[in-house]
Amino acid sequence: MLPQELIRAKRDGGRLPAAAIAGFVAGVSDGSISEGQAAAFAMAVFFRGLDADERAALTRAMADSGRVLAWRDLPGPVLDKHSTGGVGDKVSLMLAPIVAACGGYVPMISGRGLGHTGGTLDKLDSIPGYSTSPDLATFEAVVRRAGCAVIGQTDDLAPADRRLYAIRDVTGTVESIPLIVASILSKKLAAGLQGLVMDVKAGSGAFMAALDDARNLADAIAETANRAGLPTVALVTDMNQVLGRTAGNALEVREAVDFLTGSARDPRLLEVTLALAGEMLALGGLAGDPAAGRRIAEAALADGRAAERFAAMVAALGGPADLLERPDAHLPKAPVVRPVHPDAPGFVTEVDTRALGVAVIELGGGRRRAGDGIDYAVGLDAVAGLGEPVGGDRPVALVHARSDGDADRAAEAVRRAVTVGADRKDVGPAVIERRTGARP
Repeated sequence: MLPQELIRAKRDGGRLPAAAIAGFVAGVSDGSISEGQAAAFAMAVFFRGLDADERAALTRAMADSGRVLAWRDLPGPVLDKHSTGGVGDKVSLMLAPIVAACGGYVPMISGRGLGHTGGTLDKLDSIPGYSTSPDLATFEAVVRRAGCAVIGQTDDLAPADRRLYAIRDVTGTVESIPLIVASILSKKLAAGLQGLVMDVKAGSGAFMAALDDARNLADAIAETANRAGLPTVALVTDMNQVLGRTAGNALEVREAVDFLTGSARDPRLLEVTLALAGEMLALGGLAGDPAAGRRIAEAALADGRAAERFAAMVAALGGPADLLERPDAHLPKAPVVRPVHPDAPGFVTEVDTRALGVAVIELGGGRRRAGDGIDYAVGLDAVAGLGEPVGGDRPVALVHARSDGDADRAAEAVRRAVTVGADRKDVGPAVIERRTGARP
């Protein structure tokens, strides 16, 4: 089908054959489809959508546009997790080694910060020497040796997605659910996975703030992945407050280290991490069901095996071998630490989580533009959660900043973002619900 005919068909609400979609994606990848044609296609999909079969065809074609990894002779299943992004979401740092310690293999392709949310790669870049962009041979070797490796997308994997995303980014079509689904899943299929768990955030710090929107995205991803041959389950999780106690790159790595070693484990962060681990282990056949998988994951966390896998991954990718034992000797620190006290004592009743993410960016912990550098040391620590008491002896948060002026501005932003009231309110669950999509 000629590109202009495919665009016209979708513009008018028609259903596209899988072969036509595959041909169009091949053209996007090799450059024979112009940027104008790709933009027109994205806009047609934005307004007309794609049905389940079309989504699966687009996802598979984008995955097949580059190299697809084949994990031969591994003694365990190849599994992964993907999050739609949130503030303080450092789950991947603990989840990958937990699953590896339980017999899975986790080749995790992660991203950098997007908008107000932090990125897993930016967190890992705060570890001196850690390479988030190794060649594929090194990536594969580390996965086989340590059981997990968390890196960024390489040029070999799903190149059509890279080109189409860049076009979507400047044409106002990023929010299209079919295109979001294809973008996420094409990279996961290219990584050669045998099971995937999606963490779809909902709440004030999520891209899908409304619960119904998060449910729709979770269902679309799970259904499309299953149709494309990748067994997938989605959990909708809460993002109405910072996940854990930190937001900011090195601070989040330090919290992950404390979590893995057992020094400190925030209950909601623990709940989300173990729920995702249980689902991954069940999908991979390493547990009979998610509840059994959770128990297996808890044991790997409790006896130190997960921490050992994390240490092995960090060292194999160039980071310090003693990061777990001496995190403060390696992770960067901000020179100014400022407590943020509420105007009056009380309980945290509401959090504008997105505003807290923006405050971290304003400190230098994220990017305003694609080419900006990052100050890995800055951010928020000891962030109070919903329902918790705050006052003179318990600040709302600690601001880690490069200067006094930056600390003052961030402290004011935190005060505006966190509402403190006289009465404690009930707090909803960290894991809201499980979604499986429609099976083919």
